[in-house]
Amino acid sequence: MSNRKINSKWDILFPLIGFLAFLMVVSFMITLIVDIFIDGFEKIKDPSFYNSYPSRFPDKAGILSGWVGTLLVMAGAIFWSLLIGIPAGIYLEEYATKRGLIGKIETIIELNINNLAAVPAIIYGLLALGIFVYRFKLGESILTAGLTLSILMLPVIVVNTREAIRRIPRDIREGAYAVGATKWDTVRDHILPYSLGGILTGLIIAASRAIGETAPLITIGALTFIAFLPPSPFISEFPFISPEKIWEALMSPFTVLPIQIFNWVSRPQAAFQINAAAAGFVLLILTVLMNALAYYFRQKVRRKYIW
Repeated sequence: MSNRKINSKWDILFPLIGFLAFLMVVSFMITLIVDIFIDGFEKIKDPSFYNSYPSRFPDKAGILSGWVGTLLVMAGAIFWSLLIGIPAGIYLEEYATKRGLIGKIETIIELNINNLAAVPAIIYGLLALGIFVYRFKLGESILTAGLTLSILMLPVIVVNTREAIRRIPRDIREGAYAVGATKWDTVRDHILPYSLGGILTGLIIAASRAIGETAPLITIGALTFIAFLPPSPFISEFPFISPEKIWEALMSPFTVLPIQIFNWVSRPQAAFQINAAAAGFVLLILTVLMNALAYYFRQKVRRKYIW
């Protein structure tokens, strides 16, 4: 009888503790967002702030090169991380063997992937500096930045891909094999479509971390002051996109919003602090929009293949 009373008390107390913890987290987030919105409102409402380049004069400074660079770098990071992370996760979960020398090597790789998610971001910057900048001679470019952040995102995407595949009922695999499907047919037509929602969840988590990173990008040579945009790859004649222009854009110097914010925060003038708050709010909005887009595709996939 006493055990039932204790259990009934915890049934009431634990949800209350959880609700208070949730309320604390939400209150902190709302306070942070409202605070930077109020501090940067003067610049947030100014249209010239979004289409002007950085300047040593705070009233003329803008974030054009920062938000364009952020979108380009994140597009590259998402492309490379999905291109490598999804096949890696599928291989480790569906094709990897646990026997012999190859199995031992795959086990070591698997353990290292799980541990890489906790590695400080600066380590990825040093790795990218040695490989992409010095070894492959890609320079301090948008391509290098996208590859650097994709390495940072890879462990999260690989782990979430494996977890999403594990949640698929075994009956789906057995049903596919029963009608004569091969291993690849099962993965392509059943495993990957049904696990896509979980994979996109991993993408949301990984991209939310990568979009605010500063240390690895500074390590590979991102600029703190840049007053130009990468060249446009579009041309007036067919096929309307120039491969040479695309490569030139990928190899262009860059900056991103976190670095621009860091540059402004380090300055003593109060006007630059207002600029930094406004840029921080814009970065939050970009993160929310990016996550909302990924969430939309995740829900669309789930409705198509599950509901």
